[in-house]
Amino acid sequence: MHFEFAAPIIPVQAILPQIILVLTGLAVLVADVLVKEKSRFFLPGLSMLGVLISAGFVLGNLAPQTETYQSMVYADGFAAFLNLTIWLVVFLTILVSVNYHRFFPHMGTGEYYSLLLFAAVGMSFMACSGHLILIFVALELMSVCVYVLTGFHRNNDRSIEAALKYFLLGAFASAFLLLGFAFLYGATGTLDLPEMSRFIAQNPESVSSGWLILGLLMSITGFGFKISMVPFHMWTPDVYQGAPTVVTAFMATGVKAAAVAALVRVLMVTLEPMAVNWTMILWVAAVATMFAGNIIALVQEDIKRMLAYSSIAHAGYLLIGFVAGTEMAQAGILYYLLAYALMNIGAFGVITLLGRDGEEYSTLTDFSGLGLKAPAMGLAMAIFMFSLAGIPPTAGFMGKFYIFAAGIKSGFVWLVVLGAINSVISFYYYLRVIVTMYFSPAAQSPSVLPSTTAPLTVALSVAAAGVLAMGVFPSMFWTLAQSSIFSLT
Repeated sequence: MHFEFAAPIIPVQAILPQIILVLTGLAVLVADVLVKEKSRFFLPGLSMLGVLISAGFVLGNLAPQTETYQSMVYADGFAAFLNLTIWLVVFLTILVSVNYHRFFPHMGTGEYYSLLLFAAVGMSFMACSGHLILIFVALELMSVCVYVLTGFHRNNDRSIEAALKYFLLGAFASAFLLLGFAFLYGATGTLDLPEMSRFIAQNPESVSSGWLILGLLMSITGFGFKISMVPFHMWTPDVYQGAPTVVTAFMATGVKAAAVAALVRVLMVTLEPMAVNWTMILWVAAVATMFAGNIIALVQEDIKRMLAYSSIAHAGYLLIGFVAGTEMAQAGILYYLLAYALMNIGAFGVITLLGRDGEEYSTLTDFSGLGLKAPAMGLAMAIFMFSLAGIPPTAGFMGKFYIFAAGIKSGFVWLVVLGAINSVISFYYYLRVIVTMYFSPAAQSPSVLPSTTAPLTVALSVAAAGVLAMGVFPSMFWTLAQSSIFSLT
């Protein structure tokens, strides 16, 4: 009897970028142990090399729409755009970390860079997942790494407290998300997003199913925690303030981008027939999130805490895109995420300048005279503050323009009006930083100003140039965002 064995075809190319990041993370851990007399740039250099190679494979693996591993993984334009955004966040975070660990040596260990890379793998799979189980596993991989990174200042009580708060509340939110997925499975009989979408389309009466609606609400709760949506935002200011500044930058940008990407696939694509059930919920959440973030940010004296409430407000702006629900809104969300990543990495990068002797200095008074003592750094911070406020010609202005335009075209005029009012409110606390840098007497703190390093200068230059390029020449980035969402089904 003759038997033939047919080897299964495994589409490794679809997940090759993530494989490279995993191998790089493992290589960094091994190198940290084996390589003697490591230079300060060895581990971050090895990490950045892995990120660049991985990004190259993302660019080489573009396809209009590719489902692999039985629809569990998408290798499409949407995934590629988000992956490149996440890769940019990781790359800039590593560059900023080179300067940061001069004052916090333990931040330069192999464990630190490996955790960044492993977290990026989780973020990436969230962006390209076509299956609820993969979304949850990717989210947990990302979350566990970020929990540890948050408490990386082992001798700092505030950092340990932030990590504990984030872990406990994050575990609670994950339970809500998992239970929501279970209800979605119970109502539709599948965890596969394309199959779930087809089931709902073929059974219109299921839209009013109590189990399906309950699964929808609990899933929004879980994702809402990750994007700092009111009322699931209470962890954000304490965690952002207590975490190491470079970790805060990574968390504020990468985690939000990954969670928003997964939410787009679940809500705006798979559960789009149920939009009547979740549009008003997100309308109310958007208004509450914008006002809560902006109003509380007005009275903050710590810039990291102020940027935490700013992050909450920006989550509200992003929710306008979900409420609009059109292809233009989806492209606007992608554009906004890239702009938000650049301006936040840059702002937190400037804050790392003031770290010294195992301490961070992030109060508003610590920035007094920064614009005169370090003109280049002051100018960079001003650009990032203008962009966060949405003042032209910056990426933040164009991001809000596209989101608001999508909202108006979908008929949600009052929601956009409230968003515009919130943008005006935010001018106060963003411009307050600029006024302090240029018009307040120079701070007497010995923390100001350590000499900068080339990697930090490169990171801030890339971020500032990106913010201005997206504001002055938005059409190129907008076209890229539009072409990326055509692959969504």
